[in-house]
Amino acid sequence: MNALPHLTIVDWTSLAIFFASWGGYAWYSEHSQWRANGLIRTSQSYRLLWAFRMLERDIRVADSTLIGNLMTSVSFYANTTIYIIAGLVAALGASDKLLSFTTELPFGGAGNRELLEIKLMLLLASFVFAYFKFTWSLRQFNMLSILVGAAPYGKAGEPGIDIYAQRVAKTNSLAGDDFNRGIRAYYFGLAASGWLLNPALLGTLALVVLVVLFRRDYRSPALQLLRD
Repeated sequence: MNALPHLTIVDWTSLAIFFASWGGYAWYSEHSQWRANGLIRTSQSYRLLWAFRMLERDIRVADSTLIGNLMTSVSFYANTTIYIIAGLVAALGASDKLLSFTTELPFGGAGNRELLEIKLMLLLASFVFAYFKFTWSLRQFNMLSILVGAAPYGKAGEPGIDIYAQRVAKTNSLAGDDFNRGIRAYYFGLAASGWLLNPALLGTLALVVLVVLFRRDYRSPALQLLRD
């Protein structure tokens, strides 16, 4: 609270751009009428197709291997996030040294100690959010592996097969969505690090991240390939 009076109009404007970009894009990609055109929703149809193909196979070693690869990726990010959080907590404890270091950097530095702690807290909150998303994604992939282990054998149209395939695909999609939210938090966490150098850099980087995410989810060659 003591640092709030030190926030300038540029700080508040950049923070507004930061949260509007993050929250706005999350709504756009997950809840808007245009979400079906993106990479996230397009891949869900392939998850359903995978579920049907998995139910048609008597031996599901390949499916278990694929789920294991997905869990390995999520575990890597979750473990990495722990180290980032630990580093930010250590930086909060050594804010005086960090402040003296940032004063020698271009673009104005981090300001006073109270203001620096607010900037570090924004970074910390971004990566804590990412950690919760990664760990919840990992738990849902564990649920997916259980569903695969308990899956019946059958083809589309047979009693109970369609419902079970949709259940498997939905669990896979929920886990993937939380993984994407964690990755998005990484992107905006990197944007938040720009605040340590200059308030305007926070808003600028948030807009850059917004453009990068939009291009990758709605204008990328990968999306075109899945659609074709």
